[in-house]
Amino acid sequence: MVLRVMSPRTSMACIGTSPTTLVMPLLRLPVRQNTEKCRTGWDVKVVIPSSQKSWIGKAYHIKEIVNGRYYYPREPDGQGEISETSRPLKDSEVAEWVLLDGTPATCANIGLHNLYHGEIDLLVSGPNLGRNSSAAFALSSGTIGAALSSALSKVRSVALSYGTVIHPTPETFHEPAHRLGARVISHLWDNWGLDDGGIRQGEVDLYNVNIPMIEGLLSEEGLTICWTRIWRNSYGRLFKTHRARDPAAQKTISAAGPDSPDEDPEGTRTGILDQQASPKDVENLVFKFGPDMGDLINPAASSVPVGTDGWAIRKGWVSVTPMRATFGEPTDWNVEGEEDMEQKVWKLKL
Repeated sequence: MVLRVMSPRTSMACIGTSPTTLVMPLLRLPVRQNTEKCRTGWDVKVVIPSSQKSWIGKAYHIKEIVNGRYYYPREPDGQGEISETSRPLKDSEVAEWVLLDGTPATCANIGLHNLYHGEIDLLVSGPNLGRNSSAAFALSSGTIGAALSSALSKVRSVALSYGTVIHPTPETFHEPAHRLGARVISHLWDNWGLDDGGIRQGEVDLYNVNIPMIEGLLSEEGLTICWTRIWRNSYGRLFKTHRARDPAAQKTISAAGPDSPDEDPEGTRTGILDQQASPKDVENLVFKFGPDMGDLINPAASSVPVGTDGWAIRKGWVSVTPMRATFGEPTDWNVEGEEDMEQKVWKLKL
């Protein structure tokens, strides 16, 4: 995952959510945007977590010291050199990025308030290799978590994810996905929506964008883009009993998450290791992350409500979901003053 903080006017900062060794192909876009600053009008700043932080949501490690290092990507692939101290750019290096030993939300907050305070107009978290559509994925997403962190600092925010459909995802899909994502983000910036409940001057707090990685990216027509809402789905078992004595039990899910390109498209469904797990295995209290994601990644068409992000991804469409940086609440709450609260006071004694 990579997390970008973008500012089309004065600065565009990138805050990443994946180790550089895993996401170099996806970092070419911010590299090129650095070199094309005059054409795009964006100045790029990058802060990237030093290790994989998938499925961590909007968490902060509040007891750990957050250490950082500097990274200097080179054209054309983003490979570069790590330095303990800041230094001038060398030949072919295009920017100075920051690697932090923290979560995506930590990177967003430090980037906005410590490293580039007052410089960032728009934070873009992504692109994440794997969908972040539906409540089950969105509530666990470090990519969305970073955008939520930024939105709570009253900064415009966009989370961008690439939904894995073909395994493995052809590398030829990456560049058109980058270009499409940039166009979607630019359009959102120029046409940012209003929300009476928004915490930033009545604006939409953040957008969640999901681009399916399919052949249509290569076509002249491109992909259909639509407004969506979040599919309120659910999940079941996320962990499996771990029996270290069984060599087959050592296989674990990708650190990038269950919808990453190198993960089984059906998820880690219940198999022979689970079926053979004895009560004693469970009593040992040793478990590993091994979710059953088949119904989430490939749901039955009848189970996905029309107009949701999951429905759009299933159709091969790009979903754009306006979101609030808050937990969802029932919609029948109408309180304008203290007098209205009389109807909300419990009339029974407990």
